[in-house]
Amino acid sequence: MAVGRLRPPFVDDVAHYTKLLSGHARIELVEVRDGERAERRVPGDAFVSLLAADGDRLDSRSFARFIAERRMSRRDLCFVIGGPFGIDLDSADHRLSLGAITLPHQLARVVLLEQLYRAHRIIAGEPYHH
Repeated sequence: MAVGRLRPPFVDDVAHYTKLLSGHARIELVEVRDGERAERRVPGDAFVSLLAADGDRLDSRSFARFIAERRMSRRDLCFVIGGPFGIDLDSADHRLSLGAITLPHQLARVVLLEQLYRAHRIIAGEPYHH
C-alpha cells in the first residue's frame, strides 16, 4: 500500500517489477490518497511492515530471510509506504528502512519491488545479481 498516486517515470518500473514478481508471489498494489486513513485499507490479518527511516536495515540476504519467514507464517504481508509527508501507522508489526538516504515515495516503491524480486530469487536459489 502506498500513499499517493504513481506517476511517470516510475510507472514503467513498477509495472516491470510487478510482472517479474508475478512468477514468485501474489502482488496487489493499493494506492490511498493523502489524508485517507491507511489503516482502513490494510487487510485485518496481514503482517504490516511500515517503511520508515528508523526501521530495520537489512541487506539482501537478510531481507530474503525476512520474506521467507513471513511466507512460512502464512499471513499476507503488507508493506506500507507513506507519501511526501510520511505516515504514522501505530498498528504496524514491523518497521523497515531502505537505508539512510531519503527517497521520494514513488522511487521507494520501485526500490521495494526490486528488493522483493531479488529476495524471491535468493529464496529460490537463483542468481540475484549480474
